Amino acid sequence: MKFLNSIIKKISITLLLFLFSEISFSQNNNFEISKNLDIFTTVIKNLDINYVDTIKPGELIDTAIESMLETLDPYTVYVPETKVEDFKFITTGEYGGIGALIHQKKDGVYISEPYKNFPADKAGLLAGDKIIKINNKSVKGKSSSDISKILKGQTGSSVDITIKRIGVKKPIKKEIIRKKIKIDNVPYFGMLNDNIGYIRLTGFTQNAGKEVKDKFLKLKKDHKLKGIIIDIRGNGGGLLNEAVKITNIFVKKGETVVSTKGKLREKNRTYKTRNQAIDTKIPLVILVDNRSASASEILSGAIQDLDRGVIIGQRTFGKGLVQNIIPLTYNTEMKITVAKYYIPSGRCIQAIDYSHKDEDGYFQKIPDSLISTFKTKNNRTVYDGGGIEPDIKLKPQKYSNITYSLYSKYLIFDYACKFHRENKTIPEPKKFIITDSIYNDFINFIKDKDYTYTSKTEKLLKSLKKTAKKENYFKDIKDEYSALSKKISLNKKDDIIRYKDEIKKILKIEICTKYYYQEGKIEAGISDDMEIEKAIEILNSPSKYNSILKNIKG
Repeated sequence: MKFLNSIIKKISITLLLFLFSEISFSQNNNFEISKNLDIFTTVIKNLDINYVDTIKPGELIDTAIESMLETLDPYTVYVPETKVEDFKFITTGEYGGIGALIHQKKDGVYISEPYKNFPADKAGLLAGDKIIKINNKSVKGKSSSDISKILKGQTGSSVDITIKRIGVKKPIKKEIIRKKIKIDNVPYFGMLNDNIGYIRLTGFTQNAGKEVKDKFLKLKKDHKLKGIIIDIRGNGGGLLNEAVKITNIFVKKGETVVSTKGKLREKNRTYKTRNQAIDTKIPLVILVDNRSASASEILSGAIQDLDRGVIIGQRTFGKGLVQNIIPLTYNTEMKITVAKYYIPSGRCIQAIDYSHKDEDGYFQKIPDSLISTFKTKNNRTVYDGGGIEPDIKLKPQKYSNITYSLYSKYLIFDYACKFHRENKTIPEPKKFIITDSIYNDFINFIKDKDYTYTSKTEKLLKSLKKTAKKENYFKDIKDEYSALSKKISLNKKDDIIRYKDEIKKILKIEICTKYYYQEGKIEAGISDDMEIEKAIEILNSPSKYNSILKNIKG
């Protein structure tokens, strides 16, 4: 009972502190909360006294909290003490560990990629190494999530990792000293040609603004820049302040970048550029996609609303909600949605209305009937209710079923690891190509591997068979069906040649990653990138660039 009382006290204090220190509720709301807290503690007490088996109060309460929060938006979450460090990583980009990505396959967990010059890399771990023991204990049956938790730890502490490497008979044991791992917000920057610069921004953790500023200044110093591309595709966001700082690089002092509006007065704030801009004239393109969210949408939305640059890609994710980390008792925390954010034109780009559910209990996107129009600085029409609509919309790159299968089943990864073991060096990513000789070697490598997949045509054919049987037509078309099915099957065998170019592209990226880490991965992917090519085209044509921003119909 002592343990139970401690747990009840914990939950009661946590909730009550939050309720009465943060928000002044109406008297009616206070009564409802107090009444239901009393009911909750009574339920726990009676479960502990009467339930036939011994209960685990901590687990029950965690489940209750998580279930309660699931009725709100997905960004409002409870953070138990065991996950506090993981949440710090979201804002700081730092954690204590060995510095390596890992992934899970059917037979175990493997090293995906050691980060350059971090402990795992310096200890000699390679992509493709299978983790079999940690601190002399077998990891058989453990998930990649389980192993990730074990590998993380206090900076300066040591961890023993035993790996199995292809081509080496005996297991290899490494003692690795954990260090502070800081993931750069800008893993790559450089010149795409003589005058167009490129910065890949993958996060908005602390110092993202400084990183972008430093890289931009270096490009300006070393080259005759006539345009700059900021690539935030796949960037899920982070700190609002960092988005404001990056906007400030290209926008003059005193401009509104974003405003927040919430229930509490102190959450209603306007964030303006605070410093002198570095360059307000250089043509700017922001690349976005449907995974660009939150701070990425503040940056791209502000640049669009202020007509400071051209946005290219696909409609962004549509996350216009602001979260704060609220410290609770017993070293726990809550991440709570406290406001919505509004970009300079006054629009909120939140796509889903979490305050209402449909008749089936699902949250829905904001309907077209409720979408409003707004105006940019140059009087261009823009819209709220669902992300940032690019100025130039491009269809996303889609890969064939065979390419997806080869990638998702780690066959491209496995071949890249084999290639790396057999070749000490390769040319830099810009010069490295997948020759026909390399590609034929890859085909031989996958001959005895399983990369089965179902094409869209096969799915349609199976659907036809099912419908035909229901309607008693199948007997009449059975022979034709069999012939068509056989022909499709034979054609699939040619897919490895038919889709050679796109498979080569993914192979190149994967192989370059093994030699040149994240920089190589990004640099290898730049070639044949239709969105980057479009951005270069726009930046090389001042008339096209200006016509978009000045709303000139051509």
